[in-house]
Amino acid sequence: MLDTNGQAVADEGLGADAGATVAVAPPAAVTGATPAFVVLAGLSLSHLLNDLIQSLLPAIYPLLKAQFRLAFGQIGLITFVFQLTASVLQPIVGLYTDRKPLPFSLAFGMGSSLLGLLLLSVAWDYGLLLLAAGLVGFGSAVFHPEATRVARLASGGRYGLAQSVFQVGGNAGTALGPLLAAFVVVPHGQGSVAWFSLVALAGIGVLALVGRWYAGRLRAKLRPASRAVARAAPLSRRRIGVTIAILLTLIFSKYFYLASFSSYYTFYLIHRFGVSVPQSQIYLFVFLGAVAAGTILGGPIGDRIGRKPVIWGSILGVLPFTLALPHADLTWTVVLTVPIGMILASAMPAILVYAQELLPGRIGLVGGLFFGFAFGMGGLGAAILGEVADHAGITAVYALCAYLPLIGLSAAFLPRLAR
Repeated sequence: MLDTNGQAVADEGLGADAGATVAVAPPAAVTGATPAFVVLAGLSLSHLLNDLIQSLLPAIYPLLKAQFRLAFGQIGLITFVFQLTASVLQPIVGLYTDRKPLPFSLAFGMGSSLLGLLLLSVAWDYGLLLLAAGLVGFGSAVFHPEATRVARLASGGRYGLAQSVFQVGGNAGTALGPLLAAFVVVPHGQGSVAWFSLVALAGIGVLALVGRWYAGRLRAKLRPASRAVARAAPLSRRRIGVTIAILLTLIFSKYFYLASFSSYYTFYLIHRFGVSVPQSQIYLFVFLGAVAAGTILGGPIGDRIGRKPVIWGSILGVLPFTLALPHADLTWTVVLTVPIGMILASAMPAILVYAQELLPGRIGLVGGLFFGFAFGMGGLGAAILGEVADHAGITAVYALCAYLPLIGLSAAFLPRLAR
């Protein structure tokens, strides 16, 4: 039968187990659908603007640390508040919008980020910094679940490609944030953060247009060919639950490791190699640029060869590079961060589409759950690694995190989804 989102679901069929293989929808070449690239471009651009705003917060940590005399543990708590806010609310937003889509909530979420930016630019104590971080986190919680749904709706059946295009915008914004912080915020101080409210206003405009397109699709009650159709009996509820848990474990390893870069890589470079703050931001930009490149590759490759090989290779394949990183000089540190970023980031589009194929009709919930969990694990990682840095030194953070990709071995237990 069809659910309220036009996706095929089985009547209590989750109680039946199809073994290790579940058939999913044919790609766009079979369905004849064409991706709505203008909408995908708008989503990618708005994701860029949204995550650019978010990335400003960790990018100016050295400035905030000096100005407010913060310990590493307090720095980690700022990230924890931001990412916990996003992680707790995202699944709730996704579950609600699965039943009642809210096209213009996208622009509303960007408005919350705008308020957080303005507060960050004038905050005079640590409590206001935490509140500003929470507002930006709330904006992310509202933005990601509905944006994930619109990306799939506009995919034309090329789900991996659509998720890559959507997510690469976010990664590009995350990469640009430190660069802009180095040349705008660091030289001119905390108050210059207010200039980035123009970025938020532009995002609100783009998302209002995307919301109009989405609302039009809802009014027309179209059943686009981009919707997944189950062709075989799905896995049992227990098997699906175990599989989702494995995927979330992989997200944990990915985002816990990424937290070491987003929050502490600049401190690591400054402490170990004596580089300046602007130089450290440029090196962080190199890493985040590699993350963006890996994101755009992971989805289309998954469309061609399947999600599981991409997940398996992207999580575990990064291990040799992470093990080498703590022992490298400055040049090789920068070089190693390129394959680390590319390989690690290629997993996220494949993981998200894989989960959507496991739970057809729950696109918002899947988007909210996985993006929310990613934010939460990043926040938890930042908080824990901040304490590690305070007690054992910043270099110990990367020696410890080097082994996280070993968790990728759990990908061996994922069932194969046959298209």
